[in-house]
Amino acid sequence: MALLFIFASSLLYFSFGYDLARTDISKFLTLYIALFACAYQIIKLGGFNFKLMVVAAVLFRLVFLFAIPNLSQDFYRFIWDGRMILEGINPYLYTPDSFIQNGKFPIAQSQELYNGMGELSASHYTNYPPLNQLFFVLGNLFPGKSILSSVIGMRLIIIAADIGTLYFGKKLLERLKIPSKRIFWYILNPFIIIELTGNLHFEGIMIFFLIWSLYLLHSGKWKRAALVLACSISVKLIPLMFLPIFFWWFVSTRCGSIRLQSSTNVELPILSDQNHNIFQKKGLIKLIQFYIIIIVTILLLFIPFFSMEFLNNYSKTVGLWFGNFEFNASIYYLIREIGYTVTGYNQIAVIGKILPVISLIIILLFSFLKNNNTIPKLTTSILLTFTFYLLLSTTVHPWYIATLVILCIFTNYRFPLVWSLVIVLSYLAYSNNSNSENLWIIALEYLVVYAFIFWEIFLKKKSIKKANYN
Repeated sequence: MALLFIFASSLLYFSFGYDLARTDISKFLTLYIALFACAYQIIKLGGFNFKLMVVAAVLFRLVFLFAIPNLSQDFYRFIWDGRMILEGINPYLYTPDSFIQNGKFPIAQSQELYNGMGELSASHYTNYPPLNQLFFVLGNLFPGKSILSSVIGMRLIIIAADIGTLYFGKKLLERLKIPSKRIFWYILNPFIIIELTGNLHFEGIMIFFLIWSLYLLHSGKWKRAALVLACSISVKLIPLMFLPIFFWWFVSTRCGSIRLQSSTNVELPILSDQNHNIFQKKGLIKLIQFYIIIIVTILLLFIPFFSMEFLNNYSKTVGLWFGNFEFNASIYYLIREIGYTVTGYNQIAVIGKILPVISLIIILLFSFLKNNNTIPKLTTSILLTFTFYLLLSTTVHPWYIATLVILCIFTNYRFPLVWSLVIVLSYLAYSNNSNSENLWIIALEYLVVYAFIFWEIFLKKKSIKKANYN
């Protein structure tokens, strides 16, 4: 029976990749919901056959191999940056506008790539970190000189990263004595397949390095974990905000016992205050070394591109996300409406600076007030802090929540899976010529997400406690 749903999913993915315009909302929603229904049945019926599930996961991704992404324009900029580097040009120093508007065409198919990426991307400096740029280069090395050949090259890299996430995710789940079948909540999730493999978003590679790092950390190989985590940050900057959360992993006590940094959760008996202080000092030294390895690795990866002009361009470009762009937000949109009512104009310049500060405070609270001394506790804190960050953000593109989907398999929370389904509503903005959002649709998306979060945090726990009491 699982084979039937795998076959049906393959056909649906083919239609999604090769016969769908993002403006065709009815077909888009039908395919998306049908794929989620099939994925549920495949996991339910095929969970006993791990190899079959792996084959299905790879097959679904390969279906997209020759498809040009149809939901996102970002891949045009990826190809542009990669080809710029191959021509010996630093992509951080020039905007595409600076070339095309002056009649210069520095790379193959410059005009076509420029037209494809859109005005917003073309007018700004690139904001993709150095390791991400390396993957853009590697994708452009795929045989052929066309846009499609570059797409195939980058897609193969993302598929390989997902296979790596499958491998290390499964191993980590087994070490934690959590059913390894959970990894398919991520690997077979239609949202993940469509957004990462289909639309070529490199969150998949960032996630691969993040999960690999957590596996190494649990194995006691914290120096290697630091190197790999630095790679994750150098693909996407997002994991940078998780660094404070690792504090208690290195400096922790649990019920008077100390957890050793090894592959087994060995505990020492209660220590004297003197020995306890010595252990904490050693933990702090390891923590500092952990951070140093990460920072030095990131800096080394940036060195080939570094200049004062690069620093100025890059900092401005990253800052734009907090003060200029708006898409699929929740709390921010509510505050923005209040600002409109009080002042008569958009207060994003002010609100965009305040909300990140609130996010930082939340991260610090989870970092120092919550003892994140096990992988489930650590991933739970990362999951919740990143959730708060997204709920407070001015811009939440669908692929941003891919990190939440992978993290939730190591925790007791399932709201990211629900969000991965309803976030499709954000694409309804493309149903009109102006690409403007319908705030009632956005409100519906977040109503479902907030309701499920509330149920998981409050009502679900109460029902479990009541059941245990009875």
